[in-house]
Amino acid sequence: MALDELKSALPDYAKDLKLNLGSVIGNSELPQQQLWGTVLACAIATRSPRVLRELEPEAKANLKPEAYTAAKAAAAIMAMNNVYYRTRHLLSDPEYGNLRAGLRMNVIGNPGVEKVDFELWSLAVSAINGCGMCLDSHEQVLRKADVSRETIQEAFKIASVLQAVGATLDAEAVLAE
Repeated sequence: MALDELKSALPDYAKDLKLNLGSVIGNSELPQQQLWGTVLACAIATRSPRVLRELEPEAKANLKPEAYTAAKAAAAIMAMNNVYYRTRHLLSDPEYGNLRAGLRMNVIGNPGVEKVDFELWSLAVSAINGCGMCLDSHEQVLRKADVSRETIQEAFKIASVLQAVGATLDAEAVLAE
């Protein structure tokens, strides 16, 4: 199992990450599609080859083809949106908020899966990429759809653990060279 491979690859000083990896994925209460879509989108967003290589096959096995594609699409569109909206938010000139983005984001309106699932995956990727505007936007959509705070928290817990695992494993790979 990919989870066991990742856990065993983590150094002893990252024992908390080993435990958290097992709990946020192995013991998640999210439905399979939400769980594995979140895992795949976040694995891509971590930019860690090892995390993506280990988790992608299991995600693919647990997702229908349209959900697999939609999770990758969430990671792709949020890679763009998180930079754009985070930058717009961080600039001190509020006039940038009045300018038309002019960027295509059609996949958000028609992701090929339940809107709630895509929003959850987008929120998780936004957590990794650190875009407060996107986090607020996706959280509001999810809450309006009666998604619980606990479900939303599950997604950003997965994001945080996968980001930490990726950073740790990538650092260890560099240090081993």
